[in-house]
Amino acid sequence: MAKPLPTSVLFCCDHNAVRSPMAEGLMKKLFGDKVYVQSVGVKSDLEVDGFAVAVCAEIGVELERHRVRSFDQMQDWGDDLSGFDLVVALSPASQRRALDLTRFFHLDVEYWPILDPTGLAEGREGKLATYRQTRDQIRDRILGRFGPAADQPPMDQPDKETGT
Repeated sequence: MAKPLPTSVLFCCDHNAVRSPMAEGLMKKLFGDKVYVQSVGVKSDLEVDGFAVAVCAEIGVELERHRVRSFDQMQDWGDDLSGFDLVVALSPASQRRALDLTRFFHLDVEYWPILDPTGLAEGREGKLATYRQTRDQIRDRILGRFGPAADQPPMDQPDKETGT
C-alpha cells in the first residue's frame, strides 16, 4: 500500500550519475511540482551517464541538463538536509552517508536496493537493456511507495524489444 506523498524527497547513490538522477527525473515526471525533489551522491567525480540519459529520454524524462553533486556540495550550495522529509538511498554507501548525516535530525531514510547497471553488460544494446532494467526498477519502487499521481497520465512504456 502506498504511503502518503512527502513534500520533499532527496534521492542519493554513489556518484549522482546514474541511479539518483534517474530517480529524481522519474519522480518529477510522475509528481510534477507536488514534491520538491533533488538528488546527490556520496561523491561527485563523474558526469551524468549517457546511457541513463538515453533510457530516460525513451519515456520522456530529461536528464541531459543534470549536474552531479555530492552531499557536501549540496550543503555548501545552501540545501539543508534537514529540509527534506525523506531521503531515499539507492546504494549501501549512500545509505551509510545519509544515516550518518541525519543522525541529529528527525528525518526518514529509506534504503531501496537498486541495481547499478554500470559495467554489467557489453555492447550498446546490452548496456541499454541493463540501464532500462534499472530505470524500470526505480519507476516501480516510486509507484509502489507513493502510488500513481492522480493527475498524471501513465508513464510511457517503451517496447521491450526496441526500447522505443
